[in-house]
Amino acid sequence: MTAIAATVQAFFTERLARQRRASPHTIAAYRDTLRLLLGFAAQRTGTSPCRLDIADLGAPVISAFLDHIERERGNSVRSRNARLAAIHSLFGYAALRHPEHAADIERVLAIPAKRADQTIVTFLTDPEAQALLAAPDRATRTGRRDHAWILLAIQTGLRASELTGLTCRDVHLGAGAYVACHGKGRKDRITPLTPGTVTTLRAWLAERAGAPDDPLFPTSRGGPMSHDALQQRLAVCTAAATRSCPDLTSKNVTPHVLRHTAAMRLLHAGNDITVIALWLGHENITTTQIYLQADMTLKQRALDRTTPPASTPGRYRPPDQLLAFLESL
Repeated sequence: MTAIAATVQAFFTERLARQRRASPHTIAAYRDTLRLLLGFAAQRTGTSPCRLDIADLGAPVISAFLDHIERERGNSVRSRNARLAAIHSLFGYAALRHPEHAADIERVLAIPAKRADQTIVTFLTDPEAQALLAAPDRATRTGRRDHAWILLAIQTGLRASELTGLTCRDVHLGAGAYVACHGKGRKDRITPLTPGTVTTLRAWLAERAGAPDDPLFPTSRGGPMSHDALQQRLAVCTAAATRSCPDLTSKNVTPHVLRHTAAMRLLHAGNDITVIALWLGHENITTTQIYLQADMTLKQRALDRTTPPASTPGRYRPPDQLLAFLESL
């Protein structure tokens, strides 16, 4: 067994699982990165993955791999940087076990992360959210399930992994109703539920009739829905919703967009950014500040405060629909 093969095995079993107690999501992400890297290096060098050595995974190969996943696999800069972070973690561990490869390892660790453009988050307006909630066919069990999880996502802002990991025991519908989840970074949190969400979940739980440890939103076979299943069902519902709300055609609606929608609703309701960070389970409040940048309402209020005293605050709106049409040409 080569040095890299033994190091990869020890990295997962000793470093990640035993020493760091990494979450299953972290282990899966690192596994996928290294599987892609080893496959790329094997194809490039003509050597099977189990026979690759650390010298075969030098900085030129790692840089070529990062370019490959961006250009040919269509990964974003953020995904590229996440892959690089996993590789850095492996090579940092390898540096302790193989000082004879210190020069190769040091050059890999010196590969910098790429700066990414900060985009404005996408979220749904109230009419768009209502159209999406009305899209599932509630005459079917699948439609009632989809309506329930989409409503829960929009109201609570749970991540896709948190939605798929929910069990029947995680929903508490008595006084002070809430949903409990085990979130990112091994953090447990509870999120209160509105009366409308409580009514929907109570009806769904009665129909679901599952044991406490069964998934709250199962597939037709009874297992938990995957992230891909959430996205596929959401795409179906979005396509149906565009018939009543054409504005949805310009938006790529994903489970994370539903999370952004929950955050923007809280912000528009006047909640402090620290409360929103706590609600979403953000470890750092700077993560939550992206919603301030996307909120045109707050920016308009700031603009109105700086309006000269002699002028009327607010944006100009044509007095007539026909004039508005002509001015838009």
